[in-house]
Amino acid sequence: MDEFDLKSNSGGWLFFVKTSFAIAVLAIAAGVFLMPGTLLIKGYFALSSLFLVSSTITLSKTLRDEHEAARLINKVSEARTSKMINDLGA
Repeated sequence: MDEFDLKSNSGGWLFFVKTSFAIAVLAIAAGVFLMPGTLLIKGYFALSSLFLVSSTITLSKTLRDEHEAARLINKVSEARTSKMINDLGA
């Protein structure tokens, strides 16, 4: 396994993810705009939706960062173990 083993997503997957996100945001905006009710209620739902989207993005980034940090710690631990085994064998 290469030290700099990078996993890249395909162009099709990136297009799907970005398109899905855009459709979801447009759908919630249309739902809030077309919803019966006062401007105060529509504003509440609009702000709540924006907060939900930003919280979701923050959560996914944090979970990804935690996962990557755990992978790095495991690689460092494996390297130390390999070095100790090699030193004892020599």
